[in-house]
Amino acid sequence: MDAAVIIAGAGPAGLMLAGELRLAGVDVIVLERLAERTGESRGLGFTARTMEVFDQRGLLARFGDVETGALGHFGGIPLDFGLLEGAWKAAKTVPQSVTETRLEEWAAELGADIRRGHELLSLREHGGAVEVEVRGPEGLRTLRAAYLVGCDGGRSTVRKAAGFGFPGTAATLEMFLADVKGLDLEPRMIGEKLPGGMVMVAKLPGGITRIIAGEYGTSPRRRATPPAYEEIAAVWKRLTGGDITHGEPVWLSAFGDAARQASEYRRGRVLLAGDSAHIHLPAGGQGMNTSIQDSVNLGWKLAAVVNGWAGPGLLDSYHSERHPVGERLLMNTRAQGLLLLGGPEVQPLREVLAELVGFEEVERHLAGMVSGLEITYDVGPGTNPLLGKRMPHLELVGEHTKSSSTELLHNGRGVLLDLADNARLRERAAPWSARVEVVTAEPHGVSGDSVLHGTSAVLIRPDGHVAWAAPGSCLDLPMALTRWFGTPRVGRAF
Repeated sequence: MDAAVIIAGAGPAGLMLAGELRLAGVDVIVLERLAERTGESRGLGFTARTMEVFDQRGLLARFGDVETGALGHFGGIPLDFGLLEGAWKAAKTVPQSVTETRLEEWAAELGADIRRGHELLSLREHGGAVEVEVRGPEGLRTLRAAYLVGCDGGRSTVRKAAGFGFPGTAATLEMFLADVKGLDLEPRMIGEKLPGGMVMVAKLPGGITRIIAGEYGTSPRRRATPPAYEEIAAVWKRLTGGDITHGEPVWLSAFGDAARQASEYRRGRVLLAGDSAHIHLPAGGQGMNTSIQDSVNLGWKLAAVVNGWAGPGLLDSYHSERHPVGERLLMNTRAQGLLLLGGPEVQPLREVLAELVGFEEVERHLAGMVSGLEITYDVGPGTNPLLGKRMPHLELVGEHTKSSSTELLHNGRGVLLDLADNARLRERAAPWSARVEVVTAEPHGVSGDSVLHGTSAVLIRPDGHVAWAAPGSCLDLPMALTRWFGTPRVGRAF
């Protein structure tokens, strides 16, 4: 074997997955077709859920001071994300190029083998492994790994070569994106509907202005090259009456509203994550964030199988947990596309939805959907409100030290929080001590109306989701530990 896992694609999903696998000691090779980064930034900023994910791995400090805010939108209808509980607000203007750079640094520091200028051409499963043909600076060669993960974008070679279905709908319109220097435009972060279409404006670092523009009734075109700046400036002129021809274009792109999702996220030893598994209109900045979260869900599970303490059932849960997330992503981005880009015939729907958003429950529901904070996995029956949700940030006071539930997840291991100094609980968990860190501490600052109030113990998966909690879980602790962390090799389960 050349590596336990080969990842195709060094975008956010591939690099996040590489780092997650290396935290678990898994040998990984990342193959990237491009010899160097382009500096292009389709994604912009982080949702509150991605901020939590980065925080639990200790990555946020790598991004320095980032601008955060609680205001967002659903299809151009303003939302107050401050209604949602959480330690973080969304980050607004972190370019994807910066995100990729920081993730690549992290993965490389952990020992990931990142090979630029290496293009995956074909693959086949053979002899309990996956063989891939790769073209690199030294010519053609074949690499072999136990598993292959396609993180190689919407036109994924891995997805096509492995025969994954990719059903959905084709693009019905065309939008333009331009990062431009030398423009002085007022920000229009949630977009502005005009008689002829929609425009958005965002200020990026380095004196760059991002504009997005789309005209009603435009048909998608197959483009072999990016659109000319003159074409985009003409669209901007027709929509706004403004002249941006004096700007200096940095990056130009055209995109549509195609919505497709892989029929399955795993076929044997080949898996998909990120845009390889789902494409959609980039409404609400959800694409890159969902891709990163795919990788965080997959990484520890794939590592557990590679390291020999979990069976294929755990790996199958990647599809069962993340495929529904992708379905909701496509649903809400298609709905937002109608609101943002539909013509006058959609105006009554916009007005009704804007009226409904005036009810806090509706606003909270839509904000949870777009931010990813609504995501809950099926971890078994029970009444504890934490089950299946991400563990909230919890300050902890131990016998000699202070810590937090977030800090305990930095190393990518499972955590059992004993919040009641329960010796019997620790005894029952002892056989899994090589895979789960048991921490006895007192919770700090838990109010009477907190979801943590009255909870005496919590089992947290490496991805931060609660797998078991007491009281209120119908599974006993050894059953939950076995389900998510395998049968212990030594000792016995009580």
